[in-house]
Amino acid sequence: MFGVIDLPTYLAGLVLIVLLPGPNSLYVLSVAARRGVRAGYTAAAGVWCGDAVLMTLSAAGVASLLQANAVLFGIVKYAGAGYLTWLAVGMLRAAWGMWRTRRDKDAAEAPAAVAPGERPFRRALVVSLLNPKAILFFIAFFVQFVSESNPVLGFVTLGVLAQVTSVLYLSALIFGGSRLAAAFRRRRALSAGATSAAGALFLGFAVKLSLASA
Repeated sequence: MFGVIDLPTYLAGLVLIVLLPGPNSLYVLSVAARRGVRAGYTAAAGVWCGDAVLMTLSAAGVASLLQANAVLFGIVKYAGAGYLTWLAVGMLRAAWGMWRTRRDKDAAEAPAAVAPGERPFRRALVVSLLNPKAILFFIAFFVQFVSESNPVLGFVTLGVLAQVTSVLYLSALIFGGSRLAAAFRRRRALSAGATSAAGALFLGFAVKLSLASA
């Protein structure tokens, strides 16, 4: 049906995969908590565009080429790990600044800090694209459910379902993050702790990605 084989199994696996925490969802949550719903959706749009690009590349067979070429895989892997590390360092620096000013009344009443030059859409897009494990996942997972009789329709159907699931999940994170924003503004130490935790998680993602193998 719609060029898809065993749709219920695909949907069950998709939900489990989307719910697993990753740098994309964590970044969207972080942006929503610091800057509100609108900025959260801007970051989410970057994730959706990145996923769409990865799905298209997977359908075109580019992911298989990356998987077969250790040099290309290494380049993408370390570029992604480096970018995640850069984001983590920025978060940790921002957290340190919050810790230093946590007793400052004016700072506590001010809006959450925004990293200089931060562009949520662009950052989320780059995080999505520089993730070789995601590329390999798309090709390994999607292909299993694409019917040979109508592969184009199958890839489109699977892609639409994946994006709809992602929209619902990220929307929940965005509105949850926006609720946290008010608490962060009232409690500078809480904001610093959450930002520190996010930075540490991004460092963890960077290490995990650098150790990944094709």
